[in-house]
Amino acid sequence: MTTNNKELVVEKIANGTVIDHIQADRVFKVVSILGLDSYEDEVLIGTNLSSKKYGKKGILKIKNKYFTQEELDKIAIIAPTATIITIKDYEIKEKKSLEIPHQIHKIVKCINPNCITNVEEIDTQFEVVGKDPLSIQCHYCEKTMQEIVFNE
Repeated sequence: MTTNNKELVVEKIANGTVIDHIQADRVFKVVSILGLDSYEDEVLIGTNLSSKKYGKKGILKIKNKYFTQEELDKIAIIAPTATIITIKDYEIKEKKSLEIPHQIHKIVKCINPNCITNVEEIDTQFEVVGKDPLSIQCHYCEKTMQEIVFNE
């Protein structure tokens, strides 16, 4: 990492993923849900960075890590404005925006304590019924919720 009087320059990563355009207040939630706080390789966390489009934004650079669709869905739920940039041999190989999925399977816990998914070992299923703010409805008990609790 080098600096001059006007900017901070961070090393490029050879291989891995950059998650850009995260809402500034959601950067650490993304770090937490992806388990990056215990990831063994390099993780750069930037927050409250200037953004022409969003005012303030966050960015994560994760060395030698590529995300599964399930992990991308988690990011989309927490930070729907995020952009995923895949890096291989220092080159951008793919850049994509995230979309909140229409259905969410397994990764979210129902907040209804009487829901069958909290009583028996049944995978959760939710329909997305609203995107701004995010609102989901449990397939089993039909409880609608805006508070998202991820399964451990």
